Amino acid sequence: MNEQVRGVTAVAGSAPAVAARPEEHHAEEHHAERRQAGSHHAPHETRARSDTRARIQQVALELFAERGYDKTSLREIAERLDVTKAALYYHFKSKEDIVRSLVEDYFGQIDALIAWAKAQPRTPETRDEILGRYVRIVADGSDVFRMLHHNQAALNSLSSAKQRGDLFRERMTGLIDALTEPGASLRERLRAAMTLGGVSVGWMFFADQVEDRSKLCAAVLGIATDVARGTSEG
Repeated sequence: MNEQVRGVTAVAGSAPAVAARPEEHHAEEHHAERRQAGSHHAPHETRARSDTRARIQQVALELFAERGYDKTSLREIAERLDVTKAALYYHFKSKEDIVRSLVEDYFGQIDALIAWAKAQPRTPETRDEILGRYVRIVADGSDVFRMLHHNQAALNSLSSAKQRGDLFRERMTGLIDALTEPGASLRERLRAAMTLGGVSVGWMFFADQVEDRSKLCAAVLGIATDVARGTSEG
């Protein structure tokens, strides 16, 4: 705010002392209103597009779970959303595009976690926070994981299948690096890998068997933390 005030003051001080004509004043007000209106609409439109994209992803996940990836069409997704196919095409050109976006969103969260971890001191507290954030990412993405697992045969034939495997391996390597010290032994890196794998398997296996997922989340995190520390309940 202070920089804005100083900027306005500087401009005012350098301007010639000539009063603006009424029509110029009104014209400037009109342009200012239009600029202000535009600045209000842009974030709203961006949020609307983001919300629509998220709705498409959610409905697609539901239909892929109900009917399978192969038996679900873009037309059916559009019908359940109550939108035209043209509106759907604005966001996604194919079912594969939807799957790719779901995987990219998941990887984006892991990338953000790795970037955050790199900026933190390597302490037990940081390691615990990394695990806590990873558990939440896995929990939030469990529907995507389940869809990928249940539709392996169909999805493995897609051109992006091999790339998904490579990208996943890269992210896991990044997380293992974040959980271990530089030059860590194979045993320490293996412990980190098994910790991360245990989070995913534990959540996926038990998520549908509990009523309170927050308790499952806490249990998974507690066990993962013990494994990462090399401790157990005995």
